Amino acid sequence: MSFNHLARLYAFLPIALITGLGSAYADEVADYPKQPIKIVVPFSPGGAVDVLGRLLGNSMSKKLGQPVIVENRPGAGSNIGANYVAVSKPDGYTLLLGSSSGLAVNPSLFKNMQFDPAKDFKPVVLAAIMPNIVVVPKSSSVNSMQSLRDYLKERGENAFYASAGSGSPTHLGVELYKQAIGSKAIHVPYKGGAPALGDLAAGRADFMFAVAPEALPLIEGGQIRALAVTTQNRLPSMPDLPTVAESGVPGFELKTWYAIVVPAKTPDAIVKRLNTTINESLQEKDVSQRMKELGYQAEGGSPQQLAQLMKSEASKWGALIKKANIHLD
Repeated sequence: MSFNHLARLYAFLPIALITGLGSAYADEVADYPKQPIKIVVPFSPGGAVDVLGRLLGNSMSKKLGQPVIVENRPGAGSNIGANYVAVSKPDGYTLLLGSSSGLAVNPSLFKNMQFDPAKDFKPVVLAAIMPNIVVVPKSSSVNSMQSLRDYLKERGENAFYASAGSGSPTHLGVELYKQAIGSKAIHVPYKGGAPALGDLAAGRADFMFAVAPEALPLIEGGQIRALAVTTQNRLPSMPDLPTVAESGVPGFELKTWYAIVVPAKTPDAIVKRLNTTINESLQEKDVSQRMKELGYQAEGGSPQQLAQLMKSEASKWGALIKKANIHLD
């Protein structure tokens, strides 16, 4: 065999190898999914986020023809579960149901995070938004957002607000509000929303920006009073309740959101398949109705829309956290 013949043969081998690998890769993506899919929920079993994950998983399973199971990996403000997914194989079989805290806020709160949401995840779809409601004890003289503003300006550091914990949306939302109106109030963190609301109802705190599902039973029971909702739009279930933005703080918005993301190197074709499937699930009447009962607003949309949300929310809360000098480690 001549030298030229050998040279041509060796030159062809890498092309053949690449072509073969490319074909195998394409087949793997085309066959997706061919095994069970895991949704990692970085919170404890039984909570609202866990229920949301199982609700989506059940619907996705019917559409994809494979079991979709939920695995709970709570801890460190959702960082444990998120890091687990960040370093998982990028094959579309390990998904994260992340929160606004884990995907946008925590990088500014924790100095030593093991992952970067902007670099280590590929956005799939925004699943849901959970509104917050500004609430006060039933016994409070405060009956509107303007009344709350006047109360805080008068009381200053003698006013106390409860939260579900340092760095939580119920904490950061009040800090954002305080900056917007130029007032002071002392933060009283609790280990969860339930004990915080319990003390609020008993009059041991002055106000709270509570998540809707936890606040609504106490509002309906007459133990606390709702002043406003923190999202851009009013709640369909409480159309007479104004937004904070409508109540003298234009542009104010606090929303707790939940989204599906995957490891950064997951193929775009798989991301597209997941995005289409989850959007279809969110539009199902049974799914959206159950989400509404849990206090969620079903969302959806494109990966690009979620990417923009993650970026804008990280910038917004990062600036607030830096200004307020809040950190958790």
